[in-house]
Amino acid sequence: MRLSTVILPIDRWRDEGRDKWRRAEDLGFHTAFTYDHLSWRTFRDGPWFGAVPTLTAAAAVTDRLRLGTLVTSPNFRHPVTLAKDLISLDDVSNGRFTLGIGAGGTGFDATALGQDPWTPRERADRFGEFVPLLDRLLTEGSVSYGGNFYSAHEARNIPGCVQRPRLPFAVAATGPRGLKLAARHGQAWVTTGDPKLYETGTPEQSVQAIRGQVSRLADACAEIGRDVAELDKILLTGFTPDKGRPLESLDAFVDFAGRHAELGFTDIVIHWPIPDSDFAADPKVFERIAMEAMAQLR
Repeated sequence: MRLSTVILPIDRWRDEGRDKWRRAEDLGFHTAFTYDHLSWRTFRDGPWFGAVPTLTAAAAVTDRLRLGTLVTSPNFRHPVTLAKDLISLDDVSNGRFTLGIGAGGTGFDATALGQDPWTPRERADRFGEFVPLLDRLLTEGSVSYGGNFYSAHEARNIPGCVQRPRLPFAVAATGPRGLKLAARHGQAWVTTGDPKLYETGTPEQSVQAIRGQVSRLADACAEIGRDVAELDKILLTGFTPDKGRPLESLDAFVDFAGRHAELGFTDIVIHWPIPDSDFAADPKVFERIAMEAMAQLR
């Protein structure tokens, strides 16, 4: 199992932003992700910077740390322009970038461009077209395509990704259509658990629900003749009934991570502490978890 973190893009780069990404590498995190939103939840009225420029800057001040989004979505992205940014980011990072990608939701991103929020079916329809087209754009030198939602005309992406055949996709999905996309196009699968259990469920119910998601992912892989073991399985924490309790102590985290390792997860992602927020945590405990927890899980 590997341990990664999410650094929200809320700090000015030369104040605290740069230091956090460097510290993430020093602490030995496998990957440092950020959220690809225009604004997000309780942080809407405060500073919030763009994911691609932030990750590009992070690539320039780190050497070993993998970088990624959790997650990019079609809410305000187009595959053609996104592909150009991703190839550039993969180049600047020398092949250290992973694209976390999902169908999007109903938050602020869903209406920031002036459109009405898409229904769940519309989001799934768009995602089903978005991912395969992005796959082509990142692997082929020239792409033309005409779909129901997205088009490309002789879109050039030369020289392509540093990582071959393209940079990895970590597909966030729990529904049947999204799981099929993860099975076909993903190098990893991402879940936050079952959102219906967040407020009133128990940790035990959450583990059972996630076990069901893993089983359905395996079924989706089997349908196309793929071994589910080929996919990394990533749990983004903070959205299960456990909430912030796994970061209260090293022992609490090891217990939490161990229960999910038994489900087959290869990666656990924890949020960088943010005071006075849902992601508040003791920085000393957080750093101890980063440095010591994985050794106890091997």
